[in-house]
Amino acid sequence: MPSWTDTVRFAFQPVVNLTTGGVSALEILARPEAGDILAQARRDPELDGRLAALAIRAAARKETLLPLHVNVFAGTLADLGGLAALREAVREAGRLPWEVTVDIGPPYTHVPQHALLEAVTAVRAEGFRICADGVGDGDVPLRLLTDLAPELMKLDVSLLTRPAAVRAMRTLCEQLGALLSVEGVETESQCAAAVSAGAQLAQGDLFAPPTRLPAADVYVPALSPARSASPRSGPSVRQFVRPAALLPATASAGQVRALLTGSPDVSGVLLVNSSGVPVRSVHRSRFLLSMSARYGHALYADRPAAKLGDPPRTVGVDATAWEVLDVVADGDRDRTSDDVAVVDRYGRCVGVVRLADLVRALAENRVEEAAALNPLTRLPGSDAITGEVDRRIADGRLFALSWLDVDHFKQVNDGAGFAAGDELIRSVGRALQHAASGATRVGHIGGDDFLVLSDPDTLDPLATSLLDAPWSAGGRAITLSLATVLCAPGSVTDHRQAAACLAPLKKAAKALNGASWVLGRAGLPGHEVRRGHGTAPVRPSGQAVAG
Repeated sequence: MPSWTDTVRFAFQPVVNLTTGGVSALEILARPEAGDILAQARRDPELDGRLAALAIRAAARKETLLPLHVNVFAGTLADLGGLAALREAVREAGRLPWEVTVDIGPPYTHVPQHALLEAVTAVRAEGFRICADGVGDGDVPLRLLTDLAPELMKLDVSLLTRPAAVRAMRTLCEQLGALLSVEGVETESQCAAAVSAGAQLAQGDLFAPPTRLPAADVYVPALSPARSASPRSGPSVRQFVRPAALLPATASAGQVRALLTGSPDVSGVLLVNSSGVPVRSVHRSRFLLSMSARYGHALYADRPAAKLGDPPRTVGVDATAWEVLDVVADGDRDRTSDDVAVVDRYGRCVGVVRLADLVRALAENRVEEAAALNPLTRLPGSDAITGEVDRRIADGRLFALSWLDVDHFKQVNDGAGFAAGDELIRSVGRALQHAASGATRVGHIGGDDFLVLSDPDTLDPLATSLLDAPWSAGGRAITLSLATVLCAPGSVTDHRQAAACLAPLKKAAKALNGASWVLGRAGLPGHEVRRGHGTAPVRPSGQAVAG
């Protein structure tokens, strides 16, 4: 009599790194040929656990080295705890627990949360990684989501039409130290939206549909490189993590050679201890050169591969690309092409980064930044400021957005000449840069218009240094106008709304005589005149405006 297992096949769908364009892992999907095994598994934890084990064994038959994602219902994990069948299948397949991510899926209704959290703690302690699956299309409680503290969060693609929700999830991921993935991506516009939302990973038919054989190549649209929050901070190393080829620290040189010769795309092997912590790094070219030398195979094949390795170079998963380059620069010059191991807070390897990926991304970043600089002041344009505004909104930070310009600038050009006008603009730009401190960002958006993004407590010294300075052009005395909107958390949804709140304040500042400064709050009527005088009406706000 045929077993139910004879009617289940498994397909593999790549999880794609949106920065490198490479496959970071494979999700194993059950595909019943008859009946509704998945519906039964939702109600039967033991059946669901056996399906997860079968998925691992199916992957082992395909001889893939990529990390794996296996699906488990939340109720199964709460009921079976350590998932003995899955753990045994991983061991039999010769895989290490930290190469396997458990995708916990809904429903969560009626699942005992305490038992679920205890099970997650136990599974994580064994080295398995945790993913919260189906976020946005399931019933996972937000409080439980934060308690799970997953290493990865998968959003349903439908959330991309709700940017505020995606921004909230991105902020939560940043606080939890988790990666953000979008699943179900089918179009290039959805892919672009996922990148814009800050997702590091994605999967869907756009890249590659689920197939019986693991896909080696995937389609990834041309994507703009991620902009960094500041020139030195650089993009996060999370964006560049590639799967690591891992072997136990006790592996022989012959085992490493077999892995490398059978996998031409693998640039090196990391030898890890029983906890998943890298102890030696084996570089492909140097290792194979030693093995291919005269008597090399006879000398080394049965000896520990660690003898031919080097101390690993490691960085934390929260490091920036620049910090990785610092690690490489401080080391042996002969090892500049070595992979750098990325480790989690327990020191366990979560992948590797390649120097070429970092250099290319940082170079593209610099080219984009240079192209966006205003040629007159060499200050960034509006895109840099508005992007940072959106980041601060997503982070729930209080900030001040200010607009500064030269009063009657056309008369300056007409009376003193364009050269004098250009020199005035350059002088104002230099003064702004000099006055900027801490997290203050300054941009030149064209003509005599400047944008300043700052913390509220830096406003007074900045305004004083600019408005009290004696400005002139061609012998003419010049004054500046400054307008500021304070944006409290939740008062604006994006940079466009912040700019809309700033617009009437700009008009009010220009209506005043002399050096002027008008300040208001997003979402509240009225404004406060900090500098300037004239007949422009000031509507009462009903609330004091503090700087």
